[in-house]
Amino acid sequence: MNIAHWKLPLVLPAAVALLWMPALAAEKTERLVAIGGPVTEIVYALGAGAQLVAVDSSSVYPEAATKLPQVGYQRALSAEGVLSVKPTLIVASTEAGPPPVVAQLKASGIPFVQAPADHTVAGAKAKIEAVAKALGKEKEGAALCAELDKKIATVASRLPATGSKPKVLFIYARGAGTMNIAGTNTAADAVIALAGGVNAVTGYDGYKPMTPEALAAAAPDVILIPDRGLESIGGRDGLLKQPGVALTPAAKNGRIVAMDDLLLLGFSPRLGDAVDQLSKALHPSLANSK
Repeated sequence: MNIAHWKLPLVLPAAVALLWMPALAAEKTERLVAIGGPVTEIVYALGAGAQLVAVDSSSVYPEAATKLPQVGYQRALSAEGVLSVKPTLIVASTEAGPPPVVAQLKASGIPFVQAPADHTVAGAKAKIEAVAKALGKEKEGAALCAELDKKIATVASRLPATGSKPKVLFIYARGAGTMNIAGTNTAADAVIALAGGVNAVTGYDGYKPMTPEALAAAAPDVILIPDRGLESIGGRDGLLKQPGVALTPAAKNGRIVAMDDLLLLGFSPRLGDAVDQLSKALHPSLANSK
């Protein structure tokens, strides 16, 4: 008996160490590069921001992401730039490019995961799930998806009472020389519908340059524009000076709505917040809804 008691303290430390080994293995962190603003948002929402070593230039939310090294714009990457930060995992939007660079990164031997960029609620959830799976955070991803569903459902339940579907014109601006309006099959078209509006432009997919004729044909009830784009043309006054804008019903009635472009178009975990905010801007009767 005495011999057994004497050996026990020697056995316990080894047993405790063995018990801790799986936990330590599970806590392995990556040197993660996130490419695409919504992908980076998801990484932070999953609680994995500390694993990031670099992001692309479209990753401007949350603010912590702007402090990280950048590897270029998601559609104009270089393999050398991405690999220079020595990642152990790369998670990118399917919008990342150009294709030859994506092929190089896939062939580099470093795990490369792509998250879909579909402009639907299901697409936003698939994006969250893809990033969560890559990081081993499926439980956290499921919680984000559930919260997104809840917020979208809340907005949808309010919309019938408004009795209206305002025509909304989305303008993408990067200075007065680059002004385009969104047609169908765009993120803008999709988020407008979720918020209880209809796209004022239905004759084409994608984007086309803004012209006075296009504005007159669209006759929007509301003009929607990213806030950074609005700033690039001199604010509301600058927008009203663009040919044809002041003649629209939206401008005449002061219905110009500016929103953060990544919030509005990112189809990220904040999609529910974007739809809630936009729905209240389109339907003033919902302004005090919770």
